[in-house]
Amino acid sequence: MENAVKKEYRLENLSCANCAMKFEKNIRSLPNVEEAIVNFGASKVTVIGEVTVEDIEKAGAFDGIKLAPVKQRKEERVPFFKRKENIVSFISFFFLIIGIIASFVYEEAHPIAIGLFVISIGIGGYEMFKSGLMNLSRFYFDMKTLMTIAIIGAAIIGEWREGAVVVFLFAVSEALEAYSMNKARQSISQLMDIAPPTATIRRDDRLVEVDTEFIQVNDILVVKPGQKIAMDGIVLKGTSSVNQASITGEAVPVFKTTGDDVFAGTLNEEGFLEIQVTKRVEDTTIAKIIHLVEEAQAEKAPSQKFVDKFAKYYTPVIIAIAFLVAIVPPLFGADWQTWIYQGLAVLVVGCPCALVVSTPVAIVTAIGNAAKQGVLIKGGIHLEEIGRLKAIAFDKTGTLTKGYPEVTHVEAESTKEFIQNIMSIESYSQHPLAQAIVNYGAKDHISTVEVNHFQSITGKGAEGIIGERKWSVGSVAWILSQASIPSLVIEQVEQLQSEGNTVMLALEDGVYKGYIAVADPIRSTSSKVLQDLKSAGIKHTVMLTGDDNRTANAIAAKLGMTDVEAGLMPEQKLTAIKALKEKYGAVAMVGDGVNDAPALAAATVGIAMGGAGTDAALETADVALMADDLEKLPYTIRLSRKALHIIKENIMFALGLKIIALLLIIPGWLTLWIAIFADMGATLLVVLNSLRLLKSFSRKMHM
Repeated sequence: MENAVKKEYRLENLSCANCAMKFEKNIRSLPNVEEAIVNFGASKVTVIGEVTVEDIEKAGAFDGIKLAPVKQRKEERVPFFKRKENIVSFISFFFLIIGIIASFVYEEAHPIAIGLFVISIGIGGYEMFKSGLMNLSRFYFDMKTLMTIAIIGAAIIGEWREGAVVVFLFAVSEALEAYSMNKARQSISQLMDIAPPTATIRRDDRLVEVDTEFIQVNDILVVKPGQKIAMDGIVLKGTSSVNQASITGEAVPVFKTTGDDVFAGTLNEEGFLEIQVTKRVEDTTIAKIIHLVEEAQAEKAPSQKFVDKFAKYYTPVIIAIAFLVAIVPPLFGADWQTWIYQGLAVLVVGCPCALVVSTPVAIVTAIGNAAKQGVLIKGGIHLEEIGRLKAIAFDKTGTLTKGYPEVTHVEAESTKEFIQNIMSIESYSQHPLAQAIVNYGAKDHISTVEVNHFQSITGKGAEGIIGERKWSVGSVAWILSQASIPSLVIEQVEQLQSEGNTVMLALEDGVYKGYIAVADPIRSTSSKVLQDLKSAGIKHTVMLTGDDNRTANAIAAKLGMTDVEAGLMPEQKLTAIKALKEKYGAVAMVGDGVNDAPALAAATVGIAMGGAGTDAALETADVALMADDLEKLPYTIRLSRKALHIIKENIMFALGLKIIALLLIIPGWLTLWIAIFADMGATLLVVLNSLRLLKSFSRKMHM
């Protein structure tokens, strides 16, 4: 197996879920093929073993399946009315109408009417009969096999008109199902079209337009205003606003300047950019998203596995019922022709097409829709599990908070002079808190002054000489050990600390001059996201953090979280997740995809933030929020629950319509017309119902 050749191809003309299952089985039966996986949603096949394209296409000849290179951006779309099968259906319909007119002018059994019906059946059902008879010779019973038996049976008992009508309706059903599936698959093909196929690069001081597949790492990409960025890279020159909605789902463009990362498929809105390419075309973020979305659609959800297993036994049972309906009543004196006809109708109505397609179309549509909104769901199983969540655990730093410290309060007689002196001392330190103070001063265009004899006291603070005066800035305990601080200031400091701030006091020649408070601020969207999650049915929200208990509780209280567990090591977060699973069943963990890896893996669904910026998040999590923001989490919950609801509706439609049609056997009212309408109606209802997931949430993104 290790030395076997693995090949991937895109598929053209793959029309139905049953066909995909049969195609996969046919490939696996080929000599030298060790494994074959047909991805119906993505229209792809993966084959492990020594096999030619011709052999694979021969395995799919029953459905006219053709192979295309996996890197092909998309197959050329043939307009609906120009497709061969639709033209054939129209010609079949033409002869059917003439035949019906002839049957009224003469009679149904007249040779002219029969001849016209035979022509209609022959033209419209040629491909179906060819496949059905071949399947019958191999005792393989799919839709086309059952239809072939039914039409031949109808001809034998003289029901030529109904046979012709059934062939035409079946052709229409197949055409509409293929059209609907193509609509569902557009979610992937649109992703493939996001990044441009060519780009302008600078080589030897010349601008050259080349195909993206020939661009190398470190090439310099030149992107003008209004153009799409073709490759992942780092900005070398220029500044601009870049619309990243195609990758992250963010509606607001992001300002980019020298040193910032940019992604293939995003739109340069304003400035002129020169970008150093950091990844080859097959390794870009959008390429990984497309690959993972396609793989996600290949992974069967629990409901799909159930349906596939059910359909495996369902078809033989229907054949047995049809046989009994045709044989048993005549044995007790009923009319043979009437009950053979009823048995043929049972064969048609019992076709499992609608049932088999009930789940995959919904999953394909939902996962594709989510990807376009910046949410990468890595499998149908995860899509279903999200819809069942009762509790969600959040990491604090970088998830509920921004992940970096900012100045929140400054107290001093002369704020500007105070900040200038403090930032001048802290500019010599690499500590994150020091950097926050320097950034705060820089925003107000405050410049630093010269500091002499700078000294950093580990774990306490720093000091230095400014002018002729010694300034000390550091922790409350350290400063209190050196000077007397007013009791009112101590009360203010304790209040700030209880709210999650880190407070630093400052002395000038041993005299208290003021304080500055720094905190990792809560994201502006966190509170609303948690409210939306509660309204979406999440009963329990808990913060799992390594931070101290006082800071964690202060933030949790502001956000209205159900629970908080602080001071946790990674292994303790893992234990906490296991305890939540025992209590609530389905539990999600939201983190950055790296530090929280054990907890993400242990949760029912691991959700990583900022997937667009980290390969680790794309690889480790079950779900990646491509933007570094939680706003898409309530959307994901609602989409998943909607998908679960639609899947249940689809299964009920598929089985319900067939049960109603089968009950018509009892009074003898089931006809071939009703049977084909029931089957076609169930299939179309299921597919169209699933397509609602394409638009259900397009207007609800900014909650």
